[in-house]
Amino acid sequence: MAGQRKTNPAGSTNQFRGDVLRVLGVLKVATADQIQRIGAPHLTFRHADKPTPSKQKQARTASHTGALSDMRKHGLSENGGATETGDTLRNLTLKGLEAASYELRRPVTEMGSTARGAGSSGGSHPMTVNETVIAMLRPKPNMAKLADDPADVQAAAQAAVDEPAGIGTIASFWTEVPLPATGTWNAPGKGGAQADIVLTAPQDQVPLLFIEADNCHETAEELADKLEKYARFFRRRMKDTDGKERPMWRTRWNAPETWSGDRTHPPVLLVFNRIGERNPNRTIPRLMDLTRHLWEGQRQKGDHHHHYDGRIPIIATGLNNLCKGGPDGPVFLRFGRDYMEPLRDAIGNPRREAADARAREAAVRAQEEYKEQVRRAAREQDARKAAEREARRPACADCGAKFTDDRWEQAKATDWGTATDSHPRLCDDCKQQAQAAAARQTPVGGDRQEQDQAVPEQKTGRWFSRRT
Repeated sequence: MAGQRKTNPAGSTNQFRGDVLRVLGVLKVATADQIQRIGAPHLTFRHADKPTPSKQKQARTASHTGALSDMRKHGLSENGGATETGDTLRNLTLKGLEAASYELRRPVTEMGSTARGAGSSGGSHPMTVNETVIAMLRPKPNMAKLADDPADVQAAAQAAVDEPAGIGTIASFWTEVPLPATGTWNAPGKGGAQADIVLTAPQDQVPLLFIEADNCHETAEELADKLEKYARFFRRRMKDTDGKERPMWRTRWNAPETWSGDRTHPPVLLVFNRIGERNPNRTIPRLMDLTRHLWEGQRQKGDHHHHYDGRIPIIATGLNNLCKGGPDGPVFLRFGRDYMEPLRDAIGNPRREAADARAREAAVRAQEEYKEQVRRAAREQDARKAAEREARRPACADCGAKFTDDRWEQAKATDWGTATDSHPRLCDDCKQQAQAAAARQTPVGGDRQEQDQAVPEQKTGRWFSRRT
């Protein structure tokens, strides 16, 4: 124990140091509060008996603060300024990023920068990015770790568990990801964009989502220019490792060829945090007009849905609404629609899915109807053949009864063209009666008597008389 204290004077555990590496490896810069809310959300519900919110925060973040202190001693993390509310910002060093790559199981080349200096001006944009990630994650407390806590703490935590789930894990997110329109992944050229957040959570039906966080400082024209850079990146193609040419983004991320039946580019989510002077309620309509050629679909005749092949699904929401409703809340507006919906519906095309489902059902019904028509025609044909056969079925010349199938076959039997049946025009019963009557009319032994009478008498003694 003394050796552990000497190595980690703040007494941190591997678990809390792992939380720090995973969270800062993704977010690049964060506060101890944000690290705790993501890495150990069950601590959020403890220390409610502290007299002030600041004392509660200090108590629930103490473990991660100690981990950060120990990691700073080992050169893995460092302090990087403070937020406008006075919270210390933390980031990893290059050594820390390398350690985080093992925790996240990512290549070091995909870990990004250390974000040193990001908090020199308060870090308002990184904080918005982090809160967006937390709102998408909606971390759930581990109830097993609260088994010994008071009932009110457990009840509050259980209420959070029962709320709609978020999307993915912290390892599902990337931040500050370059999207090169020229150059390479590791050496991007000019003209490209940088995604604030990239989310990959196919297990939660969100295979790929690019997220832009905006503090309402940028104009609609500036945002439109950024989306044009996204489009340029999405259109860029390059040879993959198998020698086949693919969209560049597919060489790094996986996504289905179609989403809700559409062959779209990956969706882009705009998250507006109303810090700046610009009102998103006025920015979004103007942005829709400027980017219409990027997102507008083709309306299908006779059905109330669009096809979006080759388009970018662009969705907008507010950070406050996202924090309250989460990904499952109806707080997302897709450009081109006039209603709010959950995220998965917004990035998809539910109306096309419904239309395609109706078309499939109609095709199945048509196929079943066709099969039934074939079966009905076959039954009718069998019935006609059976009727024609019955019309040809012979009747007994004596009693008039129809032949059975076996009797009909016997009556038709031939041997080298000669009929083999003795009474081919009689049914079985009449044939047996005819044969019995014929047998009774023939006397027993009569043929032998006639034969005996036809043989002349032999004269005896002729040969003896010649000798005498």
